Amino acid sequence: MSVAGSEMDSKQPSGAKRQSSSSSSLAPLAKYKLVFLGDQSVGKTSIITRFMYDNFDRHYQATIGIDFLSKTMYLEDRTVRLQLWDTAGQERFRSLIPSYIRDSSVAVVVYDVTNRASFLNTTKWVEDVRAERGNNVVICLVGNKTDLGNDKRQISTEEGEQKAQKDGLLFMECSAKAGYNVKSLFRKLATSLPGSVDPNNGSNGASGGGGAGGSSLIDIKLSASPVNLDDAKQCGC
Repeated sequence: MSVAGSEMDSKQPSGAKRQSSSSSSLAPLAKYKLVFLGDQSVGKTSIITRFMYDNFDRHYQATIGIDFLSKTMYLEDRTVRLQLWDTAGQERFRSLIPSYIRDSSVAVVVYDVTNRASFLNTTKWVEDVRAERGNNVVICLVGNKTDLGNDKRQISTEEGEQKAQKDGLLFMECSAKAGYNVKSLFRKLATSLPGSVDPNNGSNGASGGGGAGGSSLIDIKLSASPVNLDDAKQCGC
């Protein structure tokens, strides 16, 4: 099995330049492993690509094995590197995945809001994470392809929220193709990491799915998500 890897750093906010130069030599760069799980074609790669490059590739290619990318995020009092592990959804690669879950900080379990089978299968993905990491991991349930409209929806937002609450998970819906809520998703994940503080309430980490500890997040300059998907000129998946 081969693991494809590449790195891309976000631009450092001007306000953090002096602080970073003086502190970078004092403390090692904190690294956090985020593993993306879910059935084939739910949009795991598209979510990562939207976050990394603010882009969407309309030509779908199934992930073979495991892909790896990383991105630096600049926090108010520290810099962290997110290691994004994109796993294949096909059954034939299932045996490879537990070893990548084992040392993860965050597991992002993705389903397609227009595909009930992919939603039902999130139970097994969450069980796989718990088997490897117990409660020492943040798990976020993510419903993708929200742009396809209510007429194609098979899982309501409320049903997704209820499952997340029942299983003690974070929850978010997004559209990778339109860019809707992708930036917010990674902001939520960042404020759930150890050493982070949720800027909305000042508490450590985020509720439901894992705790963490101590800094405010400086916004990363990505494209803004549309307030509502009707404003997006393109659909998302």
